[in-house]
Amino acid sequence: MNCHYLSISLAAVLALSSCQSNQEENNNPSGTTDPVETEQPNTSYSPAFQGQTRIAGVQTTSSFESRILTQTLRSPWGITGLPSGHLLVTEKGGSMRIVTVEGAVGEPITGIPAVNSAGQGGLLGLRLDPDFASNRTIYWVFSEAITGGNVTSVAKGQLSANEKQIENAQVIYRALPAYAGNLHYGGRILFDQTGNLLVSTGERSDLATRPQAQSLSSGLGKIVRITKNGQAASGNPSVGQSGGRPEIYSYGHRNPQGLAIHPVTGELWESEHGPRGGDEINRIQAGANYGWPTITYGIEYSGQTIGAGIQQQQGMQQPVYYWDPVVSPSGMTFYTGNRIPEWQNNLFISSLSGQHLIRLVIENNQVVGEERLLANEGQRFRDITQGSDGALYAITDGGRLYRIDRN
Repeated sequence: MNCHYLSISLAAVLALSSCQSNQEENNNPSGTTDPVETEQPNTSYSPAFQGQTRIAGVQTTSSFESRILTQTLRSPWGITGLPSGHLLVTEKGGSMRIVTVEGAVGEPITGIPAVNSAGQGGLLGLRLDPDFASNRTIYWVFSEAITGGNVTSVAKGQLSANEKQIENAQVIYRALPAYAGNLHYGGRILFDQTGNLLVSTGERSDLATRPQAQSLSSGLGKIVRITKNGQAASGNPSVGQSGGRPEIYSYGHRNPQGLAIHPVTGELWESEHGPRGGDEINRIQAGANYGWPTITYGIEYSGQTIGAGIQQQQGMQQPVYYWDPVVSPSGMTFYTGNRIPEWQNNLFISSLSGQHLIRLVIENNQVVGEERLLANEGQRFRDITQGSDGALYAITDGGRLYRIDRN
C-alpha cells in the first residue's frame, strides 16, 4: 500500500493529507539489500577498515508510516519535545515556536536575543534543561555578531508559564575567536549524564580559520563541554597544550551538526559535514583528535586534494562511518522506542543534500546496515527527535514537520 498523496496532487499537499507506508513490495524478507549508495565516489581513497563506508543496505520490515503535520514552518533548524507532548522548534531566522502533535503552529516566542542569520547562521540547536518541569529553562545555540565578527554562541532562558516569552535570556558561552564569515557554525547541543552541556562548533569553513580546528587555543572546530552557566565542566580532558581552552572535549572537527548519546553505552556520537566527500559519523572520545583538516576522505569543492591528501595519521581518530558522495548529515537521534522493535538503538540522521532520513544499524560500535527513508519526499531534512509518544519527528529546510511511527 502507498497512501502518500503528496506525490499525486497539489491539493493533497495543501490539505496536508500526506502519508506514506512502507508496506510496498518487499521481495527480500531478510531485510538485507545491496548498499544504498550507487553513485560514483569523488575520490579513489580506500577505507581504513571493512564496513567504514558503503555498508550493505537494510530494509525495515515492520509496517510504519510518515505524515506531514505542517509545512508552514520557516526554515526550521532544531526540534525537541516538551513534557506536554508538544514540540519546540527553532527557525533559522531567529524565531522559536511551539507546534502541537496535531500540527498547529504557535506564534513566535519573544525575548530571544538577536541572531545573525546570514549564510549558514541563525537560531540553531536547542535542548531543555533536565529539570525543565521545575525550572522552565531552555538552552539554545545561535550565530551572534560581536566585535570582530560572528561567533557560535550558547544562551539560556526560562519559558514563561503562558509559553509566549523567554524570560531572563542570557548568553553563557561564545566560541572564540570571532570571525567575519557566515559559514560552518556547527550548532547542536545536548546534556550528558552528568548534567553538563555538550556543544558542537564549526571551524568557520574558510582557509584562514580551517587550521583552528587543530588549535587547542581556539574554540572553533570543537565539541565543548560546559556547565549550565557556560564554564568549563569539571572532568574535561586535559588538552595538554599551554593556553589550551579548558572547555574543549574533542577537536579536529569541520562542521558538526549532529550530536546524540547512545542509549546503551552512554557514549557521545556525532555527525559532521565533509567537503566534497568525507561526511562522517564519529564516536566521540574525550580529548581525541578527529583529524580535520589534516586527514579527510573528501576533497576540495574545486577537486583539489586537501593538505597532503591523506586519510590516516597516528594520533587522529578514524570515523566510524563516512559517505562519498556526501549526504550532508545534520541533526540525529537514537531510537529508544519499542513501537518499531527492529529500530531499537538505531541511529537516525537527517540528510540535507541527500534529501532523506538515514537509518544506521550499529553493533559493537560499527555500522552494519544503512537504510534511506522518505527519499521520495524531495526534502532537505535538518533535524530529528523522538517525541514523548515514541514517534520520530523530523523537520526540513522547506518548513515541513513529519511524524514517523508504526501504522
